[in-house]
Amino acid sequence: MITIIAAAAENNALGKDNQMIWHLPDDFKRFRQLTTGHYIIMGRKTFESLPKLLPNRTHVIITRQQDYPVPEDCIRVNSLEDAIKACPQNETIFIIGGGEIYRQSLPLSDTIELTRVFTNPEADAYFPEIHPNEWQLVSEEFHPKDEKHAFDFSFQTFTKIK
Repeated sequence: MITIIAAAAENNALGKDNQMIWHLPDDFKRFRQLTTGHYIIMGRKTFESLPKLLPNRTHVIITRQQDYPVPEDCIRVNSLEDAIKACPQNETIFIIGGGEIYRQSLPLSDTIELTRVFTNPEADAYFPEIHPNEWQLVSEEFHPKDEKHAFDFSFQTFTKIK
């Protein structure tokens, strides 16, 4: 199963200058809970934006640079198709960004785990549109802003309509 996991604003903004636009500790916790123990697929820029390797996950990095150096225990591939082939076929794999990788993976994915952040910031990376004739919202959990979270947000789970 292929699952996309992302945090996107109401205008689908993901980030700016290869950085996230918000700090939501509960979103980080959810991301860690869902992805730990799994293969995570990302583009090179997303990989470079990480502060360090994410523990207990196998990083699959998509880049067109043939000589791009990756740390030990990481897998470098040239395409999304090769990334998926590099992962165990009987396990859930997670697509973690960025915008172009999300766009390419949307038709191939079964589930979207989206943190919808209720703001409309400027960005240079965007999540693709989720079309209601292709995806069904199956659960949503609202979280109001508080002292640790500057914005209201909802955890939303979508499944592909068969």
